[in-house]
Amino acid sequence: MIDKFKVLDIVEEALEGSDKFLVSMKITPDNRIFVDIDGDNGINIDDCIELSRTIEGKLDRDEEDYELNVSSAGADSPLKMPRQYLRHIGRELLVDTLDGEHAEGVLKEADEQGFVIRTRGTKKSAPEEQSFAYADIKTARVALRF
Repeated sequence: MIDKFKVLDIVEEALEGSDKFLVSMKITPDNRIFVDIDGDNGINIDDCIELSRTIEGKLDRDEEDYELNVSSAGADSPLKMPRQYLRHIGRELLVDTLDGEHAEGVLKEADEQGFVIRTRGTKKSAPEEQSFAYADIKTARVALRF
């Protein structure tokens, strides 16, 4: 099986000094490599191609065959790290906590420990700010409205 730490080192070195960052990486027992990246200013197809070529250039297919998939953390993917929350300040989030609470609101601020959303409010309740620690979050996604 492909060495996960070797691939991780390649990815981190390739992204170092850029506004792009690794969101997740998975290597299956049959050597399928999945790399999801994001960026402070978003990701485009050229970013994925460039990283894919860099990884392929540093792995030897003659030594070990593999399948490589480099993609962006999609618009409907859950947010997984604080840096992603910072990028989405001002957008509406759908939040589910580990204790079953559901909240929706505009992301107002985020730091390394957690984030704050401002709910819309209803006829019965005024808008309010809710704070969440990342450790308490089951999923948080950007709301896609059409």
